[in-house]
Amino acid sequence: MSKTPFRKDLSIPGLLATARKVFETIPDDMSGTQIPLADHLMSALALFGLKYPSLLQFDQASRQDDATRHNLRTLYGIATAPSDTFMRERLDRVDPACLLPVYRQLFKSLQRGKGLEGFEVFEGHYLLSIDGTGLFSSQKIHCPHCCEKHHRNGQITYYHQLLGAVLVHPEHREVFPLAPEPILKQDGQTKNDCERNAAKRLLAQIRRDHPRLKLIVVEDALASNGPHIKQLEALNYRFILGAKKGDHPYLFEWVDSSETTREWEQIDEHGTRHRFRYHNEVPLNDTHFDLTVNFLEYWETRPNGKTQHFSWVCDLPLNEDNLMPIMRAGRARWRIENETFNTLKNQGYHFEHTMVTATRIWQPY
Repeated sequence: MSKTPFRKDLSIPGLLATARKVFETIPDDMSGTQIPLADHLMSALALFGLKYPSLLQFDQASRQDDATRHNLRTLYGIATAPSDTFMRERLDRVDPACLLPVYRQLFKSLQRGKGLEGFEVFEGHYLLSIDGTGLFSSQKIHCPHCCEKHHRNGQITYYHQLLGAVLVHPEHREVFPLAPEPILKQDGQTKNDCERNAAKRLLAQIRRDHPRLKLIVVEDALASNGPHIKQLEALNYRFILGAKKGDHPYLFEWVDSSETTREWEQIDEHGTRHRFRYHNEVPLNDTHFDLTVNFLEYWETRPNGKTQHFSWVCDLPLNEDNLMPIMRAGRARWRIENETFNTLKNQGYHFEHTMVTATRIWQPY
């Protein structure tokens, strides 16, 4: 029986070695110190990879635990790990933009190692799921970049979020993250405006990093607006975006009243009924009447009577042959939540806690 070939560059040692090579190219304004900047960055990476809940516990283990010291030396190339205080000080001096090449190099390794085989959909395209998540919240600790939520009782909640971008596939649980984009206070005071502005930067950066990569962007209903769709088109992205009747009454009324709206349904071998309603070239709304999209609505009814309902707008021409694949692609958006954010927050990585303790940007006034 044949075995899957070992891909050295895509192994844990290979990926960590690639990351370290990039870290070693980042300018170090404190060069000549006992512990180089690359060791600080690799230590921060090890903090996550080895699932330590805090910098202090990582600091103690790197000095007292033989297994941890062995892993730091053999996997991460760290001879001596920095103390928790020194790591905070050094990481605070690093421009986050300097870390973008790490994502590009790791993605190149993935492509060269044929790690994306089986992830293509719709004529060589890949699904790019985009969504936001929170990584810090406090009513006491905050920094100049914190977003703010003002409560009726006068209290203020300070929080940080980021916008993630992940390659997903309806039939695979594996996901491949690209570089995320921080959501900052300057973006505005509401979640809607914050995510939109961060999405502009994120989509432009991904296209600069991967100018030839064929991508279909899948997002929630906040993204199905005229300015965002025009940016997707300008950057040569295809799209499948959630659409809600409450947000798009004109769109749904147009589909309801059109004599050319089509329906199609199928019952699969498990007894689940799949019902579709679709229409090509529909005006998005009365404000962007010249911007046409393709509309897809879907109901899933299981044998036990449970029904789910979804609707999207997309730029992929719809017909009976591709309704099921496009529906599954739209629903694959949840991979970024289930296989990315939930993994980081609930699988022992202590995402929200270590994001605070690993850097000194969280400073009280």
